[in-house]
Amino acid sequence: MRWRPRHGWLLPAGLVAIAWLGGLAWFISQVPTAIPSQDGITDAIVVLTGGSQRVENGLTLLAEGKARKLFVSGVYRGTDVKALLGTSHQQPRWLACCIELGYEADNTHGNAAETAAWMRAEHFHSLRLVTASYHMPRSLLEFSRAMPDIRILPNPVFPPGARRAWWRSPHAMTLIVAEYLKYLFALTGLQSLALAT
Repeated sequence: MRWRPRHGWLLPAGLVAIAWLGGLAWFISQVPTAIPSQDGITDAIVVLTGGSQRVENGLTLLAEGKARKLFVSGVYRGTDVKALLGTSHQQPRWLACCIELGYEADNTHGNAAETAAWMRAEHFHSLRLVTASYHMPRSLLEFSRAMPDIRILPNPVFPPGARRAWWRSPHAMTLIVAEYLKYLFALTGLQSLALAT
């Protein structure tokens, strides 16, 4: 009998590929391309570590009176508020009284859990979330799950090249696809695979 290759897997594989690409297109549409209006006050500003622009932006927002306190989640042990302020030579030292650091989180899921505990301890009900634009969709997913009753205002920052069309840069394309995969893992609850950067 002559052997004939079986192609029954082609249709399911094609449908999966189409669904994956469609999800990627949707995910890209959710990545902020501009900073929303910064009008309005929240109880807290929350910065997720991972880039110097994030902390700098959080400090600026605090200095502008956008919140009563700044919480930085995922800080390396040994870093204190004085060292944090030392990264910014333009921020007044009086901000130190209004900054708290969290040392327990090492991924986005941990950031959300750590921040939720801090928000409860402070009896706060709203926060302005500062993280990279490409990281914002997953952060909002995790934070909304951990704090369903908290009002969350996204405040993205844009690393170099983040405002450009992602397909024009291999590095940016890799970053977006990797973040999309992490988002899918987070969406399905596979937190251990959705590690933050």
